[in-house]
Amino acid sequence: MSAGAGARHGDGAAAGEPHPGVEELLLGGGRAYTRQEVAERAGVGPERTRQIWRALGFAAVDDDARVFTDADAEALRAGERLIAAGLITEESETMMARALGHHLSRLAEWQVHALWTWAGRDPARPVDSAALLEHAAVLLPELELLQRHVWRRHLAAYAGRALAEADAPGGAGEAHESGDVRERAVGFTDMVGYTRMTRGLDSAALGRVLDRFETLTGDVVAEGRGRVVKTIGDEVLYVCESAASAAEIALELTTRAETEPGLPRLRTGLAHGPVLSRFGDVYGPAVNIAARLTAVARPDTVLVNTELAGELAGDPAYSLKVLRPVSVRGYSRLRPVLLRRGRSAG
Repeated sequence: MSAGAGARHGDGAAAGEPHPGVEELLLGGGRAYTRQEVAERAGVGPERTRQIWRALGFAAVDDDARVFTDADAEALRAGERLIAAGLITEESETMMARALGHHLSRLAEWQVHALWTWAGRDPARPVDSAALLEHAAVLLPELELLQRHVWRRHLAAYAGRALAEADAPGGAGEAHESGDVRERAVGFTDMVGYTRMTRGLDSAALGRVLDRFETLTGDVVAEGRGRVVKTIGDEVLYVCESAASAAEIALELTTRAETEPGLPRLRTGLAHGPVLSRFGDVYGPAVNIAARLTAVARPDTVLVNTELAGELAGDPAYSLKVLRPVSVRGYSRLRPVLLRRGRSAG
């Protein structure tokens, strides 16, 4: 039910009465149907609507509450059409709804915050709800155009890579409904001493540090042809198709962070192995090992697992030093390998 997240976000059953202006602007009309009624209009069971609603991340609502709109019914019908076409199943629709709800709710929160900040830019003037909605109505088509364009650009990029891999010798990795599994390199990079540093920062200063960190990691990962999976506070998770790309990204991050004023020192853990890519996130032992290596790495260092070290072995661009085994959560004898630039790297 890919349209559901966009159609339903904002009618949040979480607290308070809905604002009629917001409902009309964002949903094309107010709440009109109970769960049973919207299920009948969409041609699905009430329990199915409850399951998808929860997956999208919205608060539970009573069965007799009039919460749903015509847009909700159309989104449910769109999901049924995708199932009928064989593109998804009921199970994968729920997983897709969960992924959409997670990512789009964060985007919506930021957009509402930006609009609210704009409305309150003059402390001497109270926020005018009518003016705020009028401004939102003008900007909403621009936001939708931008989001649609970025989405299509990402579709084009991923589709191009998938087709290229399918045409290459050996084809693509193992694929199934909930994701694909292939050999990848996974990296975690975090800021050392972040918690201690933030105790003395106000919200504006903290925001600037996070902006610098996210800009630095985003730029370096993109330049290295990797993909940022997500940022978790003071830590970024990224994946690469090759061990060498991940190694270059990790070493470059360390080098650039040393010249960034006000940015804490970084440390990185890398691992190579089978990785499940599922609805934008990644899973598997390599992900866990990379996280554990990051936790035991010293500032300004990069630790890798033995599998990734094996991928780099013999390359004069890198220096590899096997360290003593460490005991970390889930691994009693994890053997880190210290990664540095080789002498021939210049």
